[in-house]
Amino acid sequence: MDKLIQFDLCALILLIVLLFSTILRKMTHGSSNAMFLCILSTMLLSVGFNIWAVLLDNSGTAGAASLYAAHTGYLLFHNLTTPMYVLYVISLADTWHKLKKSLVQKIMLVAPYTFLFMLLIYNLFTGSVFSVSNHEYHRADLFFLLYIIAAYYMVLGLVYLYIYRKYLTTLKIISISAMAPMMIIAIIIQYFCPAFVVEMFTGALSLLIVTMTTQRPEEIIDARTGLGNYNAYADNVKRSFATGKSFSIIMLNIGNFASIQSMLTYDSTVAFLRTIAQEIENTSRYHRIHADAYYLDRGRFRIVVERSYSDKINAAASMLLTALKSNISINNLSIDAIPHICIVNCPEDVKDFTTLTSFGGNFHERKRESDRVIMASELFGQEKFNMANNIDIIIERAIANHKFKVYYQPIYSVEKGKFSTAEALLRLIDDEYGFVPPDMFIPAAEKSGAIHKIGDFVLDDVCRFIASDEFKKLGLDYIEINLSVAQCMHGDLADKVLKTLDKYNLSTDKINLEITETAVSFGQNAMRNNLDKLSEAGVSFSLDDYGTGYSNMKRVVQLPLKIVKLDKSFVDEQNNPKMWIVLQNTVKMLKDMNMEIVVEGIETEKMVEQFTELNCDYIQGYYYSKPIPEEQFVEFICKAHDVAV
Repeated sequence: MDKLIQFDLCALILLIVLLFSTILRKMTHGSSNAMFLCILSTMLLSVGFNIWAVLLDNSGTAGAASLYAAHTGYLLFHNLTTPMYVLYVISLADTWHKLKKSLVQKIMLVAPYTFLFMLLIYNLFTGSVFSVSNHEYHRADLFFLLYIIAAYYMVLGLVYLYIYRKYLTTLKIISISAMAPMMIIAIIIQYFCPAFVVEMFTGALSLLIVTMTTQRPEEIIDARTGLGNYNAYADNVKRSFATGKSFSIIMLNIGNFASIQSMLTYDSTVAFLRTIAQEIENTSRYHRIHADAYYLDRGRFRIVVERSYSDKINAAASMLLTALKSNISINNLSIDAIPHICIVNCPEDVKDFTTLTSFGGNFHERKRESDRVIMASELFGQEKFNMANNIDIIIERAIANHKFKVYYQPIYSVEKGKFSTAEALLRLIDDEYGFVPPDMFIPAAEKSGAIHKIGDFVLDDVCRFIASDEFKKLGLDYIEINLSVAQCMHGDLADKVLKTLDKYNLSTDKINLEITETAVSFGQNAMRNNLDKLSEAGVSFSLDDYGTGYSNMKRVVQLPLKIVKLDKSFVDEQNNPKMWIVLQNTVKMLKDMNMEIVVEGIETEKMVEQFTELNCDYIQGYYYSKPIPEEQFVEFICKAHDVAV
């Protein structure tokens, strides 16, 4: 009975379509895509040999050499697809590093197919697997070993799939698992009905299913650049952390991307991004680095490199930086990009994805260098870097063990000629890391939500201090308390403040709440409702960091503000004649609106004299005192006011 070649022809057409579809959809980067292409190519070769073998079998006149060549080639490539199936599972789980470290796993993967290869070569001389006689192909006694080896690899792939299932989505697990039963059914059909050559067609169908469910570029490819998108980056890096893989990331942030985007059309912006993507690919190709490149958003690119290329990473990053610092021409418009590149070694530098994301978003703002590649550990020093990596744990520990302390910085009243108030500032002294800077733990607390517990503690502790006998003898008018953006937008802020004041039997004029220009810029209804309710109750407000550029005068005028605190940037530039003109006019404008002015960052007597002449109301800075603990603050004020301690 002649064998039906139609199934093989259908498989050939389907595999060719899948191959071209994979290439056209740019699913060629990354180890899993590479393995999928290898499986497709191997199956194509297998189908080619099988079509040749079927044609020879059906002719009934083929020579022995041709039959041996066709069937041996088919069996070699057909049985190669099963170990490649295992490798595809490994690549999807991104556990190559585990395979490389385990000699046992290498032997388990390589030994069976090596035995099969030798067995088929041996068969050419003995006919123990299959033989050819009278122009016909016949299976021999040892043919069953090929099925055993194929079954072994199928089981091995399913075992890998089960072990690493937590690193894969449910849809991927189902689609990849389905390959095994489909192939088993095909083998059974072909074993009992040799005329129905369905194995290759079934294999092609299983790859079609995988293509439709797993190899989906729209889910992992950024349409503008052709690189991986944020979702792909997040999934792959999280999986690498989870499996204990060592890898490096070349982080690229375009520092002036917002400005570039504002002056380009959408199409020109896309062209600009594609130019950068092309430079990344050129750099990887030049240094022969296997790298996965991603575009996240807002001019942020990431290049994930295996640690085996550690000797080339610095050179590649430097080459990329040099290329991007050159003028980029888009539609005859010359663009000067400001690239910032930082190399992060994981998990040595960063141990989790959350910390990596937080660090990568603004690393260029911590060290504004665009003329060289910087290392992540440079930005802090190792101890501070470790502190940043563990900041959420440090905050939780501080809340649980009462490690947050309120410090006070005295504020001098020019009119009264004495200290009339103070600003409450939060400090964190950790048992392991020591002093933790506020600019490190406050942003982290805002992101995690811990800022609300911290804010409640500060409010309660300050009110307790104001209600104490020690405070009453100091002659201070009130204490200033800072509010974070998250606190301002919380719906029950006003109620919390008023309840705490009632708890300590304090009048509302004993505290002044500081909000920043950043909070003002959000313009949320919840924040405005909180401010209005507290203002009506008699609580005063000050605007901190005025001049940092986040808000506009319309918002400032609309808010119930009593005090405006000039940002330290004004003080730093006070010797600049033009800045002094700005200062004079700013103070006059605020005075005309009946607002009181506090100037921060005063460090010398000359500064005190200058800003006193400028008609500022309050002066705050290290010239008088740094922020100090409550006990030292009481002693300081008592001594300054000649009051008995």
